[in-house]
Amino acid sequence: MTEFEGIVPALGRALDKRGYTELTQVQKAVLELEPEGADALVSAQTGSGKTVAFGLALAPSLLDGAESFDRAAAPLGLAVAPTRELALQVKRELEWLYAETGAVIASCVGGMDIRTERRALERGAHIVVGTPGRLCDHIRRNALDMSDLRAVVLDEADEMLDLGFREDLEFILDAAPAERRTLMFSATVSRTIANLAKNYQRDAVRITTAAEQKQHGDIEYRGFLAIPQERENAIINVLRYYEARNALVFCNTRATVNHLTARFNNRGFSVVALSGELSQSERTHALQAMRDGRARVCVATDVAARGIDLPNLELVVHADLPTNSETLLHRSGRTGRAGRKGVSALIVAPNGRRRAERLLCDAKVRLEWTSPPSADAVLQRDDERLMADPHLEDAIQDNEADFVKALLEKHGAEQIAAAFVRLHRAKLSAPEDVTEVTIQDGGGMREERAPRREEFDESVWFSLSVGRKQNAEPRWLIPLLCRAGDITKREIGAIKMQQDETFVQLDAACVDRFLAAIGPQAVLERSIRVVQLDGVPQFASRSGPKPFAGKRRPAGKPHRKGGEWRDDAKPWAKKDGKPGKPKFAKSAGGKKKARKKPD
Repeated sequence: MTEFEGIVPALGRALDKRGYTELTQVQKAVLELEPEGADALVSAQTGSGKTVAFGLALAPSLLDGAESFDRAAAPLGLAVAPTRELALQVKRELEWLYAETGAVIASCVGGMDIRTERRALERGAHIVVGTPGRLCDHIRRNALDMSDLRAVVLDEADEMLDLGFREDLEFILDAAPAERRTLMFSATVSRTIANLAKNYQRDAVRITTAAEQKQHGDIEYRGFLAIPQERENAIINVLRYYEARNALVFCNTRATVNHLTARFNNRGFSVVALSGELSQSERTHALQAMRDGRARVCVATDVAARGIDLPNLELVVHADLPTNSETLLHRSGRTGRAGRKGVSALIVAPNGRRRAERLLCDAKVRLEWTSPPSADAVLQRDDERLMADPHLEDAIQDNEADFVKALLEKHGAEQIAAAFVRLHRAKLSAPEDVTEVTIQDGGGMREERAPRREEFDESVWFSLSVGRKQNAEPRWLIPLLCRAGDITKREIGAIKMQQDETFVQLDAACVDRFLAAIGPQAVLERSIRVVQLDGVPQFASRSGPKPFAGKRRPAGKPHRKGGEWRDDAKPWAKKDGKPGKPKFAKSAGGKKKARKKPD
Protein backbone atom coordinates (compact mmCIF):
# COMPACT_ATOMS: atom_id res chain seq x y z
CA MET A 1 0.00 0.00 0.00
CA THR A 2 1.21 3.52 -0.84
CA GLU A 3 2.12 5.61 2.19
CA PHE A 4 1.21 9.30 2.26
CA GLU A 5 3.01 11.27 4.94
CA GLY A 6 0.93 13.60 7.08
CA ILE A 7 -2.44 12.20 6.00
CA VAL A 8 -5.10 10.67 8.24
CA PRO A 9 -4.73 6.87 7.74
CA ALA A 10 -8.35 6.35 6.65
CA LEU A 11 -7.96 8.96 3.91
CA GLY A 12 -4.62 7.47 2.88
CA ARG A 13 -6.29 4.10 2.32
CA ALA A 14 -9.00 5.80 0.24
CA LEU A 15 -6.33 7.43 -1.94
CA ASP A 16 -4.62 4.10 -2.37
CA LYS A 17 -7.85 2.43 -3.49
CA ARG A 18 -8.44 5.29 -5.90
CA GLY A 19 -5.08 4.65 -7.54
CA TYR A 20 -3.19 7.67 -6.23
CA THR A 21 0.59 7.22 -6.25
CA GLU A 22 1.65 10.82 -5.79
CA LEU A 23 -0.02 14.00 -4.54
CA THR A 24 -0.37 17.09 -6.71
CA GLN A 25 1.38 20.35 -5.94
CA VAL A 26 -1.62 21.97 -4.27
CA GLN A 27 -2.34 18.83 -2.19
CA LYS A 28 1.22 18.78 -0.87
CA ALA A 29 1.11 22.52 -0.13
CA VAL A 30 -2.00 22.40 2.08
CA LEU A 31 -0.57 19.47 4.07
CA GLU A 32 2.61 21.41 4.80
CA LEU A 33 0.91 24.46 6.29
CA GLU A 34 2.79 26.14 9.10
CA PRO A 35 1.45 26.42 11.70
CA GLU A 36 -0.62 23.28 11.38
CA GLY A 37 -4.34 23.99 11.11
CA ALA A 38 -3.82 27.58 9.96
CA ASP A 39 -6.19 29.43 7.63
CA ALA A 40 -5.10 29.46 3.99
CA LEU A 41 -5.69 31.49 0.84
CA VAL A 42 -4.81 29.22 -2.07
CA SER A 43 -4.37 30.16 -5.75
CA ALA A 44 -5.07 27.00 -7.72
CA GLN A 45 -6.55 26.31 -11.12
CA THR A 46 -9.50 24.01 -11.73
CA GLY A 47 -8.25 20.49 -12.36
CA SER A 48 -5.27 20.81 -10.00
CA GLY A 49 -6.79 18.42 -7.43
CA LYS A 50 -7.92 21.10 -5.00
CA THR A 51 -11.10 19.26 -3.93
CA VAL A 52 -9.00 16.39 -2.61
CA ALA A 53 -6.57 18.98 -1.26
CA PHE A 54 -9.04 20.69 1.04
CA GLY A 55 -10.56 17.30 1.93
CA LEU A 56 -7.13 16.20 3.19
CA ALA A 57 -6.53 19.53 4.92
CA LEU A 58 -9.86 19.47 6.79
CA ALA A 59 -9.58 15.90 8.09
CA PRO A 60 -7.42 16.64 11.19
CA SER A 61 -9.75 19.49 12.23
CA LEU A 62 -12.93 17.48 11.68
CA LEU A 63 -11.78 14.13 13.15
CA ASP A 64 -9.80 15.72 16.00
CA GLY A 65 -7.47 12.72 16.35
CA ALA A 66 -10.14 10.03 15.94
CA GLU A 67 -10.05 7.33 13.23
CA SER A 68 -13.72 7.77 12.36
CA PHE A 69 -16.68 10.01 13.05
CA ASP A 70 -19.23 9.51 15.81
CA ARG A 71 -22.96 9.65 15.16
CA ALA A 72 -23.87 12.52 12.85
CA ALA A 73 -25.38 15.58 14.49
CA ALA A 74 -24.73 19.26 13.73
CA PRO A 75 -22.27 19.73 10.82
CA LEU A 76 -18.56 19.97 11.58
CA GLY A 77 -17.43 21.09 8.11
CA LEU A 78 -18.95 23.29 5.40
CA ALA A 79 -17.88 23.60 1.75
CA VAL A 80 -19.36 26.37 -0.40
CA ALA A 81 -19.25 26.19 -4.22
CA PRO A 82 -20.61 28.64 -6.83
CA THR A 83 -22.80 26.28 -8.86
CA ARG A 84 -24.99 23.26 -8.31
CA GLU A 85 -22.88 21.14 -10.64
CA LEU A 86 -19.64 21.99 -8.85
CA ALA A 87 -21.20 21.47 -5.41
CA LEU A 88 -22.45 18.00 -6.35
CA GLN A 89 -19.05 17.19 -7.83
CA VAL A 90 -17.36 18.23 -4.57
CA LYS A 91 -19.79 16.04 -2.64
CA ARG A 92 -18.96 13.01 -4.80
CA GLU A 93 -15.23 13.57 -4.32
CA LEU A 94 -15.54 13.88 -0.53
CA GLU A 95 -17.74 10.77 -0.34
CA TRP A 96 -15.05 8.44 -1.67
CA LEU A 97 -12.27 10.29 0.17
CA TYR A 98 -14.04 10.01 3.57
CA ALA A 99 -15.65 6.61 2.87
CA GLU A 100 -13.68 4.76 5.61
CA THR A 101 -14.33 7.42 8.25
CA GLY A 102 -18.09 6.89 8.27
CA ALA A 103 -18.71 10.50 7.30
CA VAL A 104 -22.26 11.56 6.41
CA ILE A 105 -22.15 14.22 3.69
CA ALA A 106 -25.23 16.28 2.77
CA SER A 107 -25.80 18.69 -0.09
CA CYS A 108 -27.82 21.90 -0.12
CA VAL A 109 -28.01 23.32 -3.64
CA GLY A 110 -30.45 25.45 -5.59
CA GLY A 111 -32.88 23.69 -7.89
CA MET A 112 -33.24 20.61 -5.65
CA ASP A 113 -36.10 19.74 -3.29
CA ILE A 114 -35.51 21.87 -0.19
CA ARG A 115 -37.70 19.56 1.92
CA THR A 116 -35.47 16.57 1.18
CA GLU A 117 -32.43 18.63 2.15
CA ARG A 118 -34.07 19.74 5.40
CA ARG A 119 -34.82 16.14 6.35
CA ALA A 120 -31.19 15.19 5.65
CA LEU A 121 -29.98 18.00 7.91
CA GLU A 122 -32.39 16.93 10.65
CA ARG A 123 -30.99 13.37 10.52
CA GLY A 124 -27.51 14.82 10.94
CA ALA A 125 -24.44 15.32 8.74
CA HIS A 126 -20.72 15.64 9.38
CA ILE A 127 -20.01 17.71 6.25
CA VAL A 128 -22.38 19.93 4.26
CA VAL A 129 -21.68 21.00 0.68
CA GLY A 130 -23.84 23.69 -0.88
CA THR A 131 -24.33 26.79 -2.96
CA PRO A 132 -24.45 30.23 -1.29
CA GLY A 133 -28.12 31.05 -1.87
CA ARG A 134 -29.51 27.71 -0.68
CA LEU A 135 -27.22 27.63 2.37
CA CYS A 136 -28.46 31.09 3.37
CA ASP A 137 -32.06 29.84 3.07
CA HIS A 138 -31.39 26.93 5.43
CA ILE A 139 -29.55 29.15 7.93
CA ARG A 140 -32.38 31.71 8.02
CA ARG A 141 -34.94 28.92 8.55
CA ASN A 142 -32.82 27.43 11.36
CA ALA A 143 -32.52 24.17 9.42
CA LEU A 144 -28.70 24.38 9.26
CA ASP A 145 -27.07 24.46 12.70
CA MET A 146 -23.71 26.25 12.46
CA SER A 147 -22.85 26.15 16.17
CA ASP A 148 -20.48 23.14 16.01
CA LEU A 149 -18.77 24.14 12.76
CA ARG A 150 -15.00 23.67 12.89
CA ALA A 151 -13.99 24.55 9.31
CA VAL A 152 -15.36 26.38 6.24
CA VAL A 153 -14.08 26.05 2.66
CA LEU A 154 -14.86 28.56 -0.06
CA ASP A 155 -14.24 26.80 -3.39
CA GLU A 156 -13.87 28.97 -6.53
CA ALA A 157 -14.19 32.11 -4.39
CA ASP A 158 -13.44 34.42 -7.33
CA GLU A 159 -16.26 32.88 -9.37
CA MET A 160 -18.73 33.27 -6.49
CA LEU A 161 -17.89 36.96 -6.24
CA ASP A 162 -18.26 37.35 -10.02
CA LEU A 163 -21.71 35.76 -9.77
CA GLY A 164 -22.79 38.32 -7.17
CA PHE A 165 -22.67 36.11 -4.05
CA ARG A 166 -20.60 38.46 -1.89
CA GLU A 167 -23.42 39.29 0.54
CA ASP A 168 -24.42 35.63 0.83
CA LEU A 169 -20.82 34.60 1.60
CA GLU A 170 -20.50 37.28 4.25
CA PHE A 171 -23.80 36.14 5.81
CA ILE A 172 -22.60 32.52 5.93
CA LEU A 173 -19.20 33.42 7.41
CA ASP A 174 -20.80 35.73 10.00
CA ALA A 175 -23.11 32.87 11.07
CA ALA A 176 -20.18 30.48 11.58
CA PRO A 177 -18.28 30.34 14.92
CA ALA A 178 -15.41 32.82 15.16
CA GLU A 179 -12.96 30.04 16.14
CA ARG A 180 -13.51 28.12 12.93
CA ARG A 181 -10.82 27.41 10.36
CA THR A 182 -11.32 29.07 6.95
CA LEU A 183 -9.80 27.90 3.65
CA MET A 184 -10.31 29.92 0.48
CA PHE A 185 -9.50 28.57 -2.98
CA SER A 186 -9.42 30.85 -6.01
CA ALA A 187 -7.92 30.73 -9.51
CA THR A 188 -6.84 34.36 -9.11
CA VAL A 189 -6.53 36.57 -6.05
CA SER A 190 -8.09 39.91 -6.91
CA ARG A 191 -8.48 42.87 -4.57
CA THR A 192 -12.01 41.78 -3.61
CA ILE A 193 -10.76 38.27 -2.76
CA ALA A 194 -7.93 39.73 -0.69
CA ASN A 195 -10.37 41.98 1.21
CA LEU A 196 -12.70 39.05 1.89
CA ALA A 197 -9.76 37.01 3.22
CA LYS A 198 -8.60 39.89 5.39
CA ASN A 199 -12.02 40.29 6.98
CA TYR A 200 -12.82 36.61 7.57
CA GLN A 201 -9.48 34.81 7.97
CA ARG A 202 -6.94 34.92 10.76
CA ASP A 203 -3.28 35.22 9.74
CA ALA A 204 -3.96 33.25 6.56
CA VAL A 205 -1.07 31.54 4.82
CA ARG A 206 -0.88 32.47 1.14
CA ILE A 207 -0.26 29.48 -1.18
CA THR A 208 0.36 30.02 -4.90
CA THR A 209 0.45 26.93 -7.10
CA ALA A 210 -0.98 28.25 -10.36
CA ALA A 211 1.95 27.74 -12.72
CA GLU A 212 2.38 29.84 -15.84
CA GLN A 213 0.60 28.18 -18.70
CA LYS A 214 1.35 28.42 -22.40
CA GLN A 215 -1.13 30.90 -23.89
CA HIS A 216 -4.32 29.12 -24.91
CA GLY A 217 -2.78 25.73 -24.19
CA ASP A 218 -6.17 24.42 -23.05
CA ILE A 219 -7.97 25.50 -26.25
CA GLU A 220 -8.62 23.09 -29.10
CA TYR A 221 -8.88 24.93 -32.43
CA ARG A 222 -11.17 23.47 -35.11
CA GLY A 223 -11.71 24.71 -38.68
CA PHE A 224 -14.95 23.90 -40.52
CA LEU A 225 -15.40 24.57 -44.25
CA ALA A 226 -19.02 25.38 -45.16
CA ILE A 227 -20.48 26.73 -48.39
CA PRO A 228 -21.78 30.29 -47.84
CA GLN A 229 -25.48 29.48 -48.08
CA GLU A 230 -25.10 26.82 -45.36
CA ARG A 231 -23.08 28.84 -42.87
CA GLU A 232 -25.93 29.10 -40.38
CA ASN A 233 -26.68 25.39 -40.68
CA ALA A 234 -23.03 24.64 -39.95
CA ILE A 235 -23.08 26.83 -36.83
CA ILE A 236 -26.25 25.10 -35.58
CA ASN A 237 -24.66 21.67 -36.03
CA VAL A 238 -21.47 22.77 -34.25
CA LEU A 239 -23.53 24.03 -31.30
CA ARG A 240 -25.51 20.80 -31.22
CA TYR A 241 -22.45 18.56 -31.63
CA TYR A 242 -20.60 20.00 -28.63
CA GLU A 243 -23.67 20.88 -26.47
CA ALA A 244 -21.51 23.20 -24.39
CA ARG A 245 -22.81 24.52 -21.10
CA ASN A 246 -22.02 28.02 -22.41
CA ALA A 247 -21.18 28.92 -26.02
CA LEU A 248 -20.17 32.30 -27.47
CA VAL A 249 -20.82 33.05 -31.17
CA PHE A 250 -18.86 36.02 -32.53
CA CYS A 251 -20.13 38.18 -35.41
CA ASN A 252 -18.69 41.30 -37.04
CA THR A 253 -21.87 43.42 -37.20
CA ARG A 254 -24.93 44.16 -35.09
CA ALA A 255 -27.19 43.10 -37.97
CA THR A 256 -25.63 39.64 -38.03
CA VAL A 257 -25.98 39.38 -34.25
CA ASN A 258 -29.70 40.16 -34.45
CA HIS A 259 -30.22 37.77 -37.37
CA LEU A 260 -28.44 34.82 -35.76
CA THR A 261 -30.12 35.46 -32.41
CA ALA A 262 -33.54 35.26 -34.06
CA ARG A 263 -32.54 32.14 -36.02
CA PHE A 264 -31.18 30.31 -32.96
CA ASN A 265 -34.21 31.30 -30.90
CA ASN A 266 -36.52 29.84 -33.56
CA ARG A 267 -34.52 26.64 -33.50
CA GLY A 268 -35.07 26.16 -29.76
CA PHE A 269 -31.73 27.37 -28.38
CA SER A 270 -31.75 29.41 -25.17
CA VAL A 271 -29.92 32.43 -26.57
CA VAL A 272 -29.06 36.02 -25.63
CA ALA A 273 -27.41 38.80 -27.65
CA LEU A 274 -24.62 41.26 -26.83
CA SER A 275 -24.09 44.22 -29.13
CA GLY A 276 -23.27 47.90 -28.87
CA GLU A 277 -26.91 48.93 -29.06
CA LEU A 278 -27.72 47.33 -25.70
CA SER A 279 -27.80 49.32 -22.49
CA GLN A 280 -25.61 48.37 -19.55
CA SER A 281 -28.64 46.95 -17.76
CA GLU A 282 -29.56 44.76 -20.75
CA ARG A 283 -25.94 43.61 -21.04
CA THR A 284 -25.82 42.73 -17.33
CA HIS A 285 -29.05 40.73 -17.56
CA ALA A 286 -27.78 38.87 -20.65
CA LEU A 287 -24.53 37.88 -18.94
CA GLN A 288 -26.35 36.85 -15.77
CA ALA A 289 -28.65 34.64 -17.84
CA MET A 290 -25.55 32.89 -19.21
CA ARG A 291 -24.01 32.48 -15.76
CA ASP A 292 -27.06 31.08 -14.01
CA GLY A 293 -28.00 28.70 -16.84
CA ARG A 294 -31.11 30.41 -18.22
CA ALA A 295 -29.25 30.87 -21.53
CA ARG A 296 -26.58 28.67 -23.07
CA VAL A 297 -25.67 30.57 -26.26
CA CYS A 298 -24.55 34.20 -26.49
CA VAL A 299 -24.26 35.91 -29.89
CA ALA A 300 -22.00 38.94 -29.66
CA THR A 301 -19.83 41.45 -31.48
CA ASP A 302 -16.17 41.88 -30.58
CA VAL A 303 -16.65 45.23 -28.85
CA ALA A 304 -19.63 44.04 -26.77
CA ALA A 305 -17.82 40.89 -25.62
CA ARG A 306 -14.55 42.57 -24.69
CA GLY A 307 -13.58 41.85 -21.11
CA ILE A 308 -16.44 39.48 -20.24
CA ASP A 309 -15.68 36.27 -18.39
CA LEU A 310 -18.15 33.39 -18.43
CA PRO A 311 -16.96 30.71 -15.98
CA ASN A 312 -18.52 27.77 -17.85
CA LEU A 313 -17.71 28.89 -21.39
CA GLU A 314 -16.67 25.73 -23.27
CA LEU A 315 -17.16 26.73 -26.92
CA VAL A 316 -16.33 29.80 -29.02
CA VAL A 317 -17.67 29.94 -32.59
CA HIS A 318 -16.34 32.45 -35.11
CA ALA A 319 -19.38 32.96 -37.36
CA ASP A 320 -17.46 35.76 -39.11
CA LEU A 321 -13.69 35.77 -39.45
CA PRO A 322 -12.01 38.33 -37.17
CA THR A 323 -10.16 41.25 -38.73
CA ASN A 324 -6.74 40.38 -37.27
CA SER A 325 -4.86 37.75 -35.31
CA GLU A 326 -5.12 39.68 -32.02
CA THR A 327 -8.91 39.63 -32.26
CA LEU A 328 -8.79 35.91 -33.03
CA LEU A 329 -6.78 35.24 -29.87
CA HIS A 330 -8.96 37.54 -27.79
CA ARG A 331 -12.13 35.81 -28.95
CA SER A 332 -10.72 32.34 -28.40
CA GLY A 333 -9.30 33.34 -25.02
CA ARG A 334 -12.82 33.62 -23.58
CA THR A 335 -12.68 29.82 -23.18
CA GLY A 336 -9.94 27.50 -21.89
CA ARG A 337 -9.49 29.57 -18.73
CA ALA A 338 -8.35 28.50 -15.27
CA GLY A 339 -7.43 25.00 -16.39
CA ARG A 340 -10.75 24.34 -18.14
CA LYS A 341 -10.73 22.86 -21.62
CA GLY A 342 -12.37 24.75 -24.45
CA VAL A 343 -12.98 24.62 -28.21
CA SER A 344 -12.57 27.48 -30.67
CA ALA A 345 -14.37 26.74 -33.96
CA LEU A 346 -13.93 28.75 -37.15
CA ILE A 347 -16.75 28.57 -39.73
CA VAL A 348 -15.17 29.51 -43.06
CA ALA A 349 -16.35 29.49 -46.68
CA PRO A 350 -14.01 27.67 -49.10
CA ASN A 351 -12.99 30.94 -50.75
CA GLY A 352 -12.10 32.43 -47.35
CA ARG A 353 -9.76 29.64 -46.27
CA ARG A 354 -6.53 31.36 -47.36
CA ARG A 355 -7.37 34.50 -45.41
CA ALA A 356 -8.21 32.38 -42.38
CA GLU A 357 -4.88 30.56 -42.64
CA ARG A 358 -3.01 33.88 -42.70
CA LEU A 359 -4.76 34.90 -39.47
CA LEU A 360 -3.95 31.55 -37.89
CA CYS A 361 -0.32 31.78 -38.96
CA ASP A 362 0.02 35.27 -37.43
CA ALA A 363 -1.57 33.95 -34.22
CA LYS A 364 0.78 30.91 -34.21
CA VAL A 365 -2.21 28.55 -34.23
CA ARG A 366 -2.40 25.34 -36.22
CA LEU A 367 -5.52 23.36 -37.05
CA GLU A 368 -6.92 20.87 -39.54
CA TRP A 369 -9.81 21.74 -41.84
CA THR A 370 -12.83 19.45 -41.89
CA SER A 371 -16.49 19.57 -42.86
CA PRO A 372 -19.02 20.68 -40.22
CA PRO A 373 -20.58 17.87 -38.15
CA SER A 374 -23.26 16.09 -40.17
CA ALA A 375 -26.77 15.49 -38.88
CA ASP A 376 -25.93 11.82 -38.33
CA ALA A 377 -22.80 12.76 -36.33
CA VAL A 378 -24.84 15.09 -34.11
CA LEU A 379 -27.45 12.42 -33.43
CA GLN A 380 -24.72 9.90 -32.61
CA ARG A 381 -23.18 12.32 -30.09
CA ASP A 382 -26.63 12.81 -28.53
CA ASP A 383 -26.91 9.06 -27.97
CA GLU A 384 -23.38 8.91 -26.50
CA ARG A 385 -24.18 11.69 -24.03
CA LEU A 386 -27.41 9.99 -23.04
CA MET A 387 -25.61 6.70 -22.37
CA ALA A 388 -23.06 8.54 -20.19
CA ASP A 389 -25.66 10.50 -18.21
CA PRO A 390 -24.70 10.21 -14.50
CA HIS A 391 -28.38 9.99 -13.49
CA LEU A 392 -28.39 6.46 -14.92
CA GLU A 393 -25.82 5.42 -12.31
CA ASP A 394 -27.24 7.21 -9.26
CA ALA A 395 -28.77 5.01 -6.60
CA ILE A 396 -32.55 5.04 -6.20
CA GLN A 397 -33.56 7.41 -3.39
CA ASP A 398 -36.00 6.44 -0.64
CA ASN A 399 -38.61 8.92 -1.85
CA GLU A 400 -38.41 7.46 -5.39
CA ALA A 401 -38.53 3.73 -4.71
CA ASP A 402 -42.33 3.31 -4.50
CA PHE A 403 -43.03 5.28 -7.65
CA VAL A 404 -40.26 3.48 -9.58
CA LYS A 405 -41.79 0.15 -8.60
CA ALA A 406 -45.24 1.30 -9.71
CA LEU A 407 -43.91 2.45 -13.08
CA LEU A 408 -42.20 -0.88 -13.70
CA GLU A 409 -45.33 -2.86 -12.79
CA LYS A 410 -47.57 -0.79 -15.08
CA HIS A 411 -45.39 -0.16 -18.15
CA GLY A 412 -42.37 -2.44 -18.05
CA ALA A 413 -38.69 -1.59 -18.35
CA GLU A 414 -38.56 -1.35 -22.17
CA GLN A 415 -41.50 1.05 -22.43
CA ILE A 416 -40.09 3.27 -19.67
CA ALA A 417 -36.70 3.32 -21.39
CA ALA A 418 -38.35 4.27 -24.70
CA ALA A 419 -40.26 7.10 -23.00
CA PHE A 420 -37.02 8.29 -21.39
CA VAL A 421 -35.32 8.42 -24.80
CA ARG A 422 -38.25 10.27 -26.39
CA LEU A 423 -38.36 12.85 -23.62
CA HIS A 424 -34.62 13.42 -23.93
CA ARG A 425 -34.72 13.86 -27.71
CA ALA A 426 -37.80 16.08 -27.64
CA LYS A 427 -35.80 18.75 -25.77
CA LEU A 428 -33.13 18.93 -28.49
CA SER A 429 -33.21 20.96 -31.68
CA ALA A 430 -33.03 18.90 -34.86
CA PRO A 431 -29.65 19.09 -36.62
CA GLU A 432 -29.29 20.42 -40.16
CA ASP A 433 -28.25 18.77 -43.39
CA VAL A 434 -24.94 20.29 -44.52
CA THR A 435 -22.91 19.79 -47.65
CA GLU A 436 -19.61 18.01 -47.14
CA VAL A 437 -16.61 20.05 -48.31
CA THR A 438 -13.24 18.31 -48.59
CA ILE A 439 -9.73 19.49 -49.44
CA GLN A 440 -8.26 18.12 -52.63
CA ASP A 441 -4.58 17.36 -53.13
CA GLY A 442 -2.65 20.58 -53.54
CA GLY A 443 -4.86 22.55 -51.21
CA GLY A 444 -7.81 23.00 -53.55
CA MET A 445 -11.36 22.39 -52.40
CA ARG A 446 -14.43 20.80 -53.84
CA GLU A 447 -17.95 20.24 -52.64
CA GLU A 448 -18.95 16.62 -51.98
CA ARG A 449 -22.66 16.72 -52.65
CA ALA A 450 -24.79 13.67 -52.08
CA PRO A 451 -25.55 11.80 -55.33
CA ARG A 452 -28.76 12.87 -56.97
CA ARG A 453 -31.63 10.65 -55.89
CA GLU A 454 -32.89 8.38 -58.64
CA GLU A 455 -36.60 7.67 -58.83
CA PHE A 456 -37.55 4.59 -56.85
CA ASP A 457 -38.78 1.51 -58.69
CA GLU A 458 -41.63 1.36 -56.20
CA SER A 459 -42.52 4.06 -53.72
CA VAL A 460 -45.20 5.05 -51.25
CA TRP A 461 -46.36 8.59 -50.52
CA PHE A 462 -47.10 9.90 -47.04
CA SER A 463 -48.78 13.09 -45.86
CA LEU A 464 -47.39 15.11 -42.94
CA SER A 465 -49.63 17.57 -41.10
CA VAL A 466 -47.28 20.55 -41.52
CA GLY A 467 -46.77 22.81 -44.49
CA ARG A 468 -45.51 26.20 -45.56
CA LYS A 469 -47.92 27.92 -43.20
CA GLN A 470 -46.27 26.11 -40.26
CA ASN A 471 -42.75 27.00 -41.55
CA ALA A 472 -42.00 23.42 -42.54
CA GLU A 473 -38.61 22.97 -44.22
CA PRO A 474 -36.91 19.85 -45.65
CA ARG A 475 -33.72 20.62 -43.70
CA TRP A 476 -35.42 19.77 -40.39
CA LEU A 477 -38.09 17.41 -41.70
CA ILE A 478 -35.52 14.98 -43.17
CA PRO A 479 -33.55 14.47 -39.90
CA LEU A 480 -36.85 14.18 -38.01
CA LEU A 481 -38.12 11.44 -40.37
CA CYS A 482 -34.80 9.59 -40.21
CA ARG A 483 -34.67 9.73 -36.43
CA ALA A 484 -38.30 8.85 -35.72
CA GLY A 485 -38.84 6.43 -38.61
CA ASP A 486 -35.56 4.47 -38.49
CA ILE A 487 -34.79 5.27 -42.15
CA THR A 488 -31.91 6.91 -44.01
CA LYS A 489 -31.80 9.97 -46.24
CA ARG A 490 -31.29 7.72 -49.28
CA GLU A 491 -34.71 6.16 -48.65
CA ILE A 492 -36.47 9.54 -48.88
CA GLY A 493 -37.44 10.67 -52.36
CA ALA A 494 -39.37 13.77 -53.41
CA ILE A 495 -40.71 16.22 -50.83
CA LYS A 496 -43.60 18.41 -51.97
CA MET A 497 -44.46 21.31 -49.69
CA GLN A 498 -48.10 22.45 -49.67
CA GLN A 499 -49.81 25.21 -47.75
CA ASP A 500 -51.01 23.05 -44.82
CA GLU A 501 -49.38 19.67 -45.45
CA THR A 502 -46.26 18.09 -46.89
CA PHE A 503 -46.12 15.05 -49.18
CA VAL A 504 -43.09 12.79 -48.77
CA GLN A 505 -42.08 9.93 -51.06
CA LEU A 506 -40.42 6.88 -49.44
CA ASP A 507 -38.81 3.83 -50.97
CA ALA A 508 -41.33 0.97 -50.76
CA ALA A 509 -38.66 -1.29 -49.25
CA CYS A 510 -38.49 0.80 -46.05
CA VAL A 511 -42.23 1.42 -45.52
CA ASP A 512 -42.84 -1.48 -43.11
CA ARG A 513 -39.84 -0.45 -41.01
CA PHE A 514 -40.99 3.18 -41.06
CA LEU A 515 -44.53 2.33 -39.93
CA ALA A 516 -43.25 0.07 -37.15
CA ALA A 517 -40.93 2.80 -35.87
CA ILE A 518 -43.55 5.58 -35.74
CA GLY A 519 -46.01 3.28 -33.99
CA PRO A 520 -49.79 2.90 -34.27
CA GLN A 521 -50.45 6.52 -33.26
CA ALA A 522 -48.39 7.71 -36.29
CA VAL A 523 -47.38 10.94 -34.53
CA LEU A 524 -43.88 12.40 -34.78
CA GLU A 525 -42.19 15.09 -32.71
CA ARG A 526 -43.93 18.48 -32.61
CA SER A 527 -47.26 16.56 -32.85
CA ILE A 528 -46.85 15.97 -36.58
CA ARG A 529 -49.36 13.38 -37.84
CA VAL A 530 -48.40 10.92 -40.59
CA VAL A 531 -50.92 9.41 -43.05
CA GLN A 532 -50.11 6.81 -45.70
CA LEU A 533 -51.61 7.64 -49.10
CA ASP A 534 -52.89 5.45 -51.91
CA GLY A 535 -51.22 6.42 -55.16
CA VAL A 536 -49.64 9.76 -56.03
CA PRO A 537 -51.18 12.86 -54.45
CA GLN A 538 -52.35 15.86 -56.45
CA PHE A 539 -49.92 18.72 -55.91
CA ALA A 540 -51.24 22.24 -55.73
CA SER A 541 -49.34 24.90 -57.67
CA ARG A 542 -47.50 27.24 -55.37
CA SER A 543 -48.53 30.26 -57.42
CA GLY A 544 -50.86 30.94 -60.33
CA PRO A 545 -49.83 32.09 -63.83
CA LYS A 546 -47.77 35.24 -63.86
CA PRO A 547 -49.74 38.33 -64.89
CA PHE A 548 -48.69 40.43 -67.84
CA ALA A 549 -45.80 42.64 -66.71
CA GLY A 550 -46.89 45.69 -68.72
CA LYS A 551 -43.71 46.00 -70.78
CA ARG A 552 -43.86 46.86 -74.47
CA ARG A 553 -44.11 43.84 -76.73
CA PRO A 554 -42.63 43.37 -80.19
CA ALA A 555 -45.12 44.15 -82.94
CA GLY A 556 -47.71 41.47 -83.54
CA LYS A 557 -46.78 39.29 -80.52
CA PRO A 558 -49.86 37.70 -78.91
CA HIS A 559 -50.77 39.35 -75.63
CA ARG A 560 -53.05 38.66 -72.73
CA LYS A 561 -56.24 40.69 -72.41
CA GLY A 562 -59.25 40.06 -70.20
CA GLY A 563 -57.79 36.78 -68.98
CA GLU A 564 -57.39 35.32 -72.52
CA TRP A 565 -54.52 35.22 -74.97
CA ARG A 566 -55.18 37.22 -78.13
CA ASP A 567 -53.21 37.60 -81.31
CA ASP A 568 -54.87 40.76 -82.62
CA ALA A 569 -52.28 43.03 -81.08
CA LYS A 570 -51.42 45.95 -83.30
CA PRO A 571 -48.07 47.66 -83.32
CA TRP A 572 -47.40 51.23 -82.49
CA ALA A 573 -47.14 53.53 -85.47
CA LYS A 574 -44.05 52.75 -87.53
CA LYS A 575 -41.41 55.24 -88.43
CA ASP A 576 -38.79 54.45 -91.10
CA GLY A 577 -39.99 50.84 -91.07
CA LYS A 578 -39.41 50.43 -87.32
CA PRO A 579 -41.92 50.43 -84.44
CA GLY A 580 -42.19 53.89 -82.94
CA LYS A 581 -43.01 55.10 -79.43
CA PRO A 582 -46.41 56.46 -78.40
CA LYS A 583 -46.71 60.21 -78.51
CA PHE A 584 -48.09 62.17 -75.59
CA ALA A 585 -50.12 65.37 -75.57
CA LYS A 586 -50.50 67.67 -72.60
CA SER A 587 -53.95 67.76 -71.08
CA ALA A 588 -55.55 70.89 -69.74
CA GLY A 589 -54.15 70.12 -66.28
CA GLY A 590 -50.61 70.03 -67.61
CA LYS A 591 -50.31 66.24 -67.33
CA LYS A 592 -49.25 64.14 -70.23
CA LYS A 593 -51.93 62.01 -71.82
CA ALA A 594 -51.19 59.13 -74.14
CA ARG A 595 -52.65 59.51 -77.57
CA LYS A 596 -54.73 56.76 -78.94
CA LYS A 597 -52.82 54.20 -80.91
CA PRO A 598 -53.57 54.17 -84.59
CA ASP A 599 -55.88 51.42 -85.77
